[in-house]
Amino acid sequence: MDFGFTIAAYAVAAVLFILSLGGLSGQESAKRAVWYGIAGMAIAVLATLIGPGAGLWLVSLIMIAGGAVVGYQLATKVQMTQMPELVAIMHSLVGLAAVFVGFNADIELGRVAAQFADAGLPFPRPEEVTAEGVAFAKQFTGFAAIVAKKTAVEVSILKVELVLGIWIGAVTFTGSVIAYGKLAGKVDSAATKLPGGHILNAAAAALSLVLAIMYLSGSGSWTLVVLTLLALFIGYHLIMGIGGADMPVVVSMLNSYSGWAAAAIGFSLGNDLLIVVGALVGSSGAILSYIMCKAMNRSFVSVILGGFGGAGGPAAEVEGEQVPIDADGVANALNEADSVIIVPGYGMAVAQAQQAVSELTNKLRAQGKEVRFAIHPVAGRLPGHMNVLLAEAKVPYDIVLEMEEINDDFPDTDVVIVIGSNDIVNPAAQDDPNSPIAGMPVLEVWKAKNVFVSKRGQGTGYSGIENPLFYKDNTRMFYGDAKDSVTALLSKIG
Repeated sequence: MDFGFTIAAYAVAAVLFILSLGGLSGQESAKRAVWYGIAGMAIAVLATLIGPGAGLWLVSLIMIAGGAVVGYQLATKVQMTQMPELVAIMHSLVGLAAVFVGFNADIELGRVAAQFADAGLPFPRPEEVTAEGVAFAKQFTGFAAIVAKKTAVEVSILKVELVLGIWIGAVTFTGSVIAYGKLAGKVDSAATKLPGGHILNAAAAALSLVLAIMYLSGSGSWTLVVLTLLALFIGYHLIMGIGGADMPVVVSMLNSYSGWAAAAIGFSLGNDLLIVVGALVGSSGAILSYIMCKAMNRSFVSVILGGFGGAGGPAAEVEGEQVPIDADGVANALNEADSVIIVPGYGMAVAQAQQAVSELTNKLRAQGKEVRFAIHPVAGRLPGHMNVLLAEAKVPYDIVLEMEEINDDFPDTDVVIVIGSNDIVNPAAQDDPNSPIAGMPVLEVWKAKNVFVSKRGQGTGYSGIENPLFYKDNTRMFYGDAKDSVTALLSKIG
């Protein structure tokens, strides 16, 4: 890269992105971290326009304006409950961009090679640079100017980079679109595979490798087209084969894929910042996916391959009945309790009940009661989903605890209120070895004296797994919309 200012600006932007990632790990620093990210991106865009993007101001400004309008519309209209699917569909755009950049790089390679051939000059550039070749290369601008200066080895490396970028980008694109569809309820959340299942994915991946080798051997651009179609199929079939219970991991995994696709774009374009940012996103997404799989007792490889393994037999039958309770009964128990733990889930997000929950918390704490929140690592449909909702409602950070910090306290707790959660409080994870969530670490709420579950009805939740908690003797079902149910309690506390 020949632009000194751009290199310096990219370095500053990279540092800001690192600070942003680090700050997002804690609620107290999250808002500041978002501003770090915004500042880093603004610097990166400006430096690119002044440096490598110079001369394309009109097109660049039109694209930036269009993106800003779309981004503003999304930011103001999309609800917090829709954030997981929004993240998924954004990943698809990164993948699609990687595919376009890869094909553009191949087109530019062909165009530059053709012009060198017409001039009777060798391309790629020989090790012994001729004055005539250097002079001819100066006529090219933009990415073509970078290509024109490459040696045979550098051209081969560029071809490897663009193949990887196209393949990863295509997998990310269709995979993210399907993930969006499942999260938004537009596609069946159940795991679905074509006949042949994993063999089809393996065959498509093997054929992709063969086509990549053929392309690198000079077989022509048609190999890239077929490779892209195979990668699009793999992304579609891979994510279709993953069930709804594993979708939080899928979103994180696709985030990692989009990062590696961006890094591949960076290598192809010779853009240092894209390489750094892509590596940051790719590695952090992979680490987060691993952490989430561990929290769900899932094998990371099994999840990303579309559900290898699973339950070994029929799940245990659930006996008993769900006993309902009204707002007066829940309020009486809360008024008599000394310690209360609230477990939020996706149902709280759907009902937008976080503000009412915050008000209930304030009223209980004003009476001197100990009130805390228990957060499972995969509560909701996106990592940190519940933390963000509670922070938005101004729930104090110090009473929001992770699963490993609070799980041992349930036996000494008077009342647990579960709001819209299912799998993360399911005792079958410990008691039933044939359950689809067997071995998954869960919040042991059933050990408390009284458990009240706020649910709209008697459904099984997003993953479709029955929950024996709802039938236990110390559990009562507080049916109704979560926001209305919690609001009904407010006037009865005290």
